[in-house]
Amino acid sequence: MTKVYVGMSGGVDSSLTAALLKEQGYDVTGVYMKNWTQDLPGLKCPWADDLADAKRVAVQLGIDFKVFDFEKEYKHKVVDYMIEEYKLGRTPNPDIMCNQEVKFRLFLDAALEDGADMIATGHYARVENGVLKTAVDTNKDQTYFLYRVTGEALQKTLFPLGEFTKPQVREMAKERGLYTAGKKDSQGICFVGQIGIRDFLSQYVERTPGAIIDKQTGEKVGAHDGAIFYTLGQRHGLDVGGGLPYYVVGKDVDKNEVYVSRDLQDKALWRQEILLSSIHWINDTPVGGTYQIRVRHRAPLVSATLTGDTLTLEEPQRAITAGQSVVIYADGVCLGGGIVS
Repeated sequence: MTKVYVGMSGGVDSSLTAALLKEQGYDVTGVYMKNWTQDLPGLKCPWADDLADAKRVAVQLGIDFKVFDFEKEYKHKVVDYMIEEYKLGRTPNPDIMCNQEVKFRLFLDAALEDGADMIATGHYARVENGVLKTAVDTNKDQTYFLYRVTGEALQKTLFPLGEFTKPQVREMAKERGLYTAGKKDSQGICFVGQIGIRDFLSQYVERTPGAIIDKQTGEKVGAHDGAIFYTLGQRHGLDVGGGLPYYVVGKDVDKNEVYVSRDLQDKALWRQEILLSSIHWINDTPVGGTYQIRVRHRAPLVSATLTGDTLTLEEPQRAITAGQSVVIYADGVCLGGGIVS
């Protein structure tokens, strides 16, 4: 019997994942990954509640349950990476790094060492022989966050939810009476839950007041508490009053200045050519040609031509930001991608 370790976060998706695999005849063990336990001002980290919920479901299903402690590695590989990227003026995606470094490296290695044959998670994606394919539920598809996983890791991974929509998952969890069937999905970045990124970063980076400058006129139109907290295309949180809304069109971290414009067509907001760094291909390196790309999670797929490490888009796209990821697809297969330079 194939032994599968299921990453159980205490949510409905991973709970149903464990239930389905047990029904399919796998020898299932639930594993809670203890990645982040730190409380933040005004917000209690929900890890203990999530752990309790995961345990309850494991008891319901009659499966073994373990806790893997990755907190130290997580802080180093994911949190420190994110903070350093923000300090450099970029906008990273910690969920992508979490999948690359923790779930499909640390967890996979620890599970295999502990006697598992495979791992499984509640991601909305499909995998066939190490090939990553988009989920049936295009709204929930999470391949964007998985593009830095290796084909070797995917050979040993199961994604049972890839064939279902979120409403179906909720209904199936309800039918099985799973404890987490009605639990709300967690919001925010993977380790800070409901707290905003600015509040989180403020625990590690000093707030430094500076000027918000109208790019067209060169006039100071407001003040901010740190250029690193702002990202290209941002409209909310500028606290600049009157008239049409301003959008962030640039920033200078060294000068601690944020540049804004009321012109949605400002050239700084739009890009047709993207230079990629830290390119990762899940399996084979694709030859140059035309592919579908996604410039952020849930962004529509758009056509682009790949030449070496450069993508030329068919149509310019808005707010493509340094540090974020562009993910490349062909016929529903996620090939890989890279980080915007």
